[in-house]
Amino acid sequence: MTKKSLPDKLKWSDEAKKSFARLKRMVSEKPVLKMLDFGKDFVLRTDASDRGIGAVLMQLHGEKLHPVAYQSKKLLGAESRYATVEKECLATVWGVQKFERYLYDRHFVLETDHQPLKCLQRNPTNPRLLRWSLQLQPYSFTINYIPGKDNLGADYLSRIN
Repeated sequence: MTKKSLPDKLKWSDEAKKSFARLKRMVSEKPVLKMLDFGKDFVLRTDASDRGIGAVLMQLHGEKLHPVAYQSKKLLGAESRYATVEKECLATVWGVQKFERYLYDRHFVLETDHQPLKCLQRNPTNPRLLRWSLQLQPYSFTINYIPGKDNLGADYLSRIN
């Protein structure tokens, strides 16, 4: 762009003012990302829906868990036809891979609202779950069940695609 191609003045309409005010609110209100701190433990929350998967990487700041990173992905083709437990497991494997640089070589907590995922640390019989379980073996983590109402971030991310 050259200066000649720029408009002389910014048109500051009522609509532009409202949009700017909304943008300021969005970047300053919850849930604001906190700075990542490698001295603190990580919590990974994952979820799946019929359309997508989501993951939120969190850490304790004070006495509350706060997000430090978000990821989401639309389910493609055959993935959208997986059984629920397979979608939830896919969300977990994908989330761990997305945040590998933070989770590898340290213990973390995986929080999910899907109790059957606890079978990942036993011997799954489904070939797809077994393969994904093997992909997670290099990682040290504990799986904790949380109610769906507490998994809002990952749940929302799984549905926005």
